Amino acid sequence: MPATHDDPLTGRLVDGRYQVGDRIARGGMATVYVATDLRLDRRIALKVMHPHLADDDQFRERFIQEARQAARLAHPNVVNVLDQGEEPGLAYLAMEHVPSITLRDLLLERGRIRPAQALQVLEAVLAGLSAAHRAGIVHRDIKPENVLLAHDGRIKIADFGLARAATANTATGKALLGTIAYLSPELVTRGIADARSDIYAVGIMLFEMLTGKQPYTGEQPLQIAYQHAHEQVPSPSSLEPSIPHELDLLVHWSTHKDPNLRPADASEMLDEVGRIRAGERSTTSAHTRMLPVAATAVADAETTVVEPERAAPRRGGIATGDLPSLDTGDVPPAARALQRKAAARRRRGVVLLVLVLVLALVAAGAGWWLNAGPGGQTTVPEIAVGTSEVDARAALEAAGLVGADAMQGEYSADVLADGLIRTDPAPGAELPRGTEVTLVLSLGIEMLPAPQLAGVAEQDAASTLESAGFAATSTIDVFSDEQAGTVVNAWADGGVAATSQETWPRGTAFHPVVSRGQQPNLVGLDQPNAQTVLASVGLTLGAVTPEASREVPEGQIIRASYPAEAQYGSGVAVGVVVSSGLPQVQIPADILDQNIPNAVAALEALGFVVTLDTNVPGPLQSVARPTAVSPEPGASIDEGSAVTVTAQY
Repeated sequence: MPATHDDPLTGRLVDGRYQVGDRIARGGMATVYVATDLRLDRRIALKVMHPHLADDDQFRERFIQEARQAARLAHPNVVNVLDQGEEPGLAYLAMEHVPSITLRDLLLERGRIRPAQALQVLEAVLAGLSAAHRAGIVHRDIKPENVLLAHDGRIKIADFGLARAATANTATGKALLGTIAYLSPELVTRGIADARSDIYAVGIMLFEMLTGKQPYTGEQPLQIAYQHAHEQVPSPSSLEPSIPHELDLLVHWSTHKDPNLRPADASEMLDEVGRIRAGERSTTSAHTRMLPVAATAVADAETTVVEPERAAPRRGGIATGDLPSLDTGDVPPAARALQRKAAARRRRGVVLLVLVLVLALVAAGAGWWLNAGPGGQTTVPEIAVGTSEVDARAALEAAGLVGADAMQGEYSADVLADGLIRTDPAPGAELPRGTEVTLVLSLGIEMLPAPQLAGVAEQDAASTLESAGFAATSTIDVFSDEQAGTVVNAWADGGVAATSQETWPRGTAFHPVVSRGQQPNLVGLDQPNAQTVLASVGLTLGAVTPEASREVPEGQIIRASYPAEAQYGSGVAVGVVVSSGLPQVQIPADILDQNIPNAVAALEALGFVVTLDTNVPGPLQSVARPTAVSPEPGASIDEGSAVTVTAQY
């Protein structure tokens, strides 16, 4: 951003220590100035929160938290935070000043850079991120705009303004911070970020350095976010065939959709970059971890598996042919009774055996029914928010449940359309196998008709917005032809009028624009009175321009010039044009050189009231000249003034 000299902070002394110079950058939360630390006599970068955010406790706390987080880092590849402080209406960070360009500037100039240069930048970025990850800090906004290439050759990561402690990874759901082109799938779908989310952004940035393009593009941010969540980043060599295979693998490893298959943190990826730069090509390199593949067992064709010989079972006792035959007719009755009892015992044994087998089968069947079978219980699985319908049904089926045919839809500002919001019953519920579970899928962001506030009383604006599904924020007062206290419009952040589009997302915050009545009419007032009137509505008297006027008396205002921003008040200067009286007309210097009739006609043509004082007879006036004109020739007098032409012998 070019330096500017009309910024109200430029030239100001902050906290009695920092002399503010030119503005050098402006972001979503703060503006950055070059400044001089008068105490230590050194140049610094002063990051000042935007005034309209300073009154918001949440933003101010985030800004202060940034200072505390970033102050924990001291690394050559990180822009260091030196100090933090507050003044009424102003919160600031004092940071290391790094004269530089950004990696984005370099890519815009060159398109793409050589692989060796890309690895050099990557190694420095990962070194700085390693220090952050060891300190439990996640950057959350890695992109070329936040990589500084210093004029002295240093490479530094800037703007830890979106950093959060790595342990505080609860999804906010309200908004996904950072640039959409570098957001990891888990940040898009669940709003959760950890060190592996930074790794994903580094991988996208490496792809862009190597190819000069971002892997995903689209007309709408949601289109890009959808690609992050559902597609795998292509290999850089698919766009630039000269790119080495090792860098294809490095991009694939760092941008895997599953965060568990990425490097755990920047240190792990930094080690791999070091091996690549050193030219190591070991088969035990971490490249084998980059592309997870299904393992398959392959038999060696020269190996024969021999089944060990089994010895034939040996029958004990006497051979069957050696057993004597029994003639039951020769058996005594007592022996036959013993034989019948033995047979009965054998039959009972068989029955008991069959009964035991049946009971065992029944028990096994019951066990299967009550566990793995339809009569068993199972638990509703935890399915990630944003999962597609197909994948959610597959997860339920794997748990022994069925996704109900009748699905529910809900609007959501956090989950892309058709992504899973939740299941009903919720995860963890115990259900009989085969039970139907309802899938609640996102209908996307609910769009509502634009709010109609024109003509609403100021006190009713908030309730009108809320009843229409929107939120009301601070009011903005403007001059208008409407009665004072009447709402004339509503603006979203950035000054976008609610009426500029037909629909808005539910929950959008609008500023009611309230009429403060017409702009003061200054015509006919003198300057002191005009100053008083303007001051009463928060304006000041600006440039005063004189102008002749036939209608407006001298000293009174003919018209006022209100700048566009004057409708809000706030000390804006209003220029006025003040009457300097009647127009001044000059009596021609050569009027005495004309004959009497021509002199009179010339003066009347200039708007003067002419009186002729002459004793020259009428027939001779055409050859006689005036002897005097009053006022005298060459004098400038009010338009319409009386002029006397004298012609005497």
